Amino acid sequence: MTTTAPLPDQTVVIEKKSISNLGPSSAVAIPSGAQILDAHGKFLIPGLADMHIHLTAAGEPDGSRKFIIPLLLANGITSVRDMGGYLESLIPLRKEIEEGKRLGPSIITPGPYLDGSPPSFQPSLVVTNQKEADADVHQLVSRGVDFIKVQSILSRDAYFAIAQAAQREHIVFVGHVPDRVSAAEAADAGQHSIEHLTNVLRGCSRDEPRLMREQFFITAKQQSPGQSRARESRWLHRLLDAYSPESATALIAKFKEKDVWQTPTLVLLKNDAFPTLDNAADRVSGFVLTNPELEIDRTKFIPSRTLSTWKQSRSEQMKFDSPQDSELHAQLLRKSMDLVAQMQKAGVKILAGTDSPAPYVFPGSSLHDELQLLVEAGLTPFEALQAATKNPAEFLHTEKDSGTIEKGKYADLVLLDANPLENIRYTRKINAVILRGKLLDRPTLDQLLDSVRSFASAN
Repeated sequence: MTTTAPLPDQTVVIEKKSISNLGPSSAVAIPSGAQILDAHGKFLIPGLADMHIHLTAAGEPDGSRKFIIPLLLANGITSVRDMGGYLESLIPLRKEIEEGKRLGPSIITPGPYLDGSPPSFQPSLVVTNQKEADADVHQLVSRGVDFIKVQSILSRDAYFAIAQAAQREHIVFVGHVPDRVSAAEAADAGQHSIEHLTNVLRGCSRDEPRLMREQFFITAKQQSPGQSRARESRWLHRLLDAYSPESATALIAKFKEKDVWQTPTLVLLKNDAFPTLDNAADRVSGFVLTNPELEIDRTKFIPSRTLSTWKQSRSEQMKFDSPQDSELHAQLLRKSMDLVAQMQKAGVKILAGTDSPAPYVFPGSSLHDELQLLVEAGLTPFEALQAATKNPAEFLHTEKDSGTIEKGKYADLVLLDANPLENIRYTRKINAVILRGKLLDRPTLDQLLDSVRSFASAN
């Protein structure tokens, strides 16, 4: 992932967990007694990273161990950035993986979110002032979190207090841009990554202060759900109409200057834009809404209780959707994708993430959806692959150990049957996964999938 052209006729030697040698096959000696994996005609890439996932969000007893993690491995994902969950489950799980007691990806996590009151999701710590910010950030650091995650309904005072507390504790903070804070202010405050492009499009408008004021009155308590939805639609139309190329250029330059990374989670944005279950043949502004064969196949790996929750969530979302709403959402998604391409071109770093297991964001396979959407947005297949390999290592400061295929780095690798630089969809054609030097060949990966299918059918 350092050169755009594939290197042909290579031999990679793995000892224990790491790459001990690699280079042209004619120049690399294979140690006697080595297990040899014949990869003629195949393509080797670094293990993939999902940089936005929630391992404890499925609501299933032992769900992360029984179905999320096997699906991640079967899809070539060897590291994850958990973006909010229960430390009581995540810390023991990470320890089991690190000690070799369980197969699984490398995990980093912030533990619970920091949010306003009432919080949007659980687990959360409510922060309303400097004292709470200092105490909560310090507590999380003492519990061994890797970074701090902020959420959308934090007050301005609480948000900037968290930023100051994180700086004092020498820990990175990432997450949503809260509704009461501008994306430019978040960049100046030191937020290192923005998830889902939250309030980024608003920051690209001609009149962000007005849009921000209006945003707080969309869900007035006296209004019916239908009225609130109509008001939201009118606000979204104004958001689109207020888009300013000059403001977008200035904000993107700010992101570049302040080293603010973006995890667009386009697969989540697309799902939110098009919640329909049935109209797979329909298109809205050039977007295929669903792929029925893929959807039906992937639901077999989701426990029935989780799938029921997903269906209920989607049913509620669809109650007030109209064709006009679908067209509006298509325009917003297209504008968001255009912004991602513009940021990539300007040198703002992109991370591939999914927000799995949000409804119909399938663990594991949705990362391949995300790579495809990044290419549809305007990234090259090479750039999309970097967003799931080299870029995460750079963001996490683990370049010494991961992100590229080089001597001395961990042997986290994916062997593909076709060249993903020709077609990004080929990242799905997985022949084998190597996890810290352990070979998971195709039969082993199929066994993992069978175990998930059995667990899903019984739960």
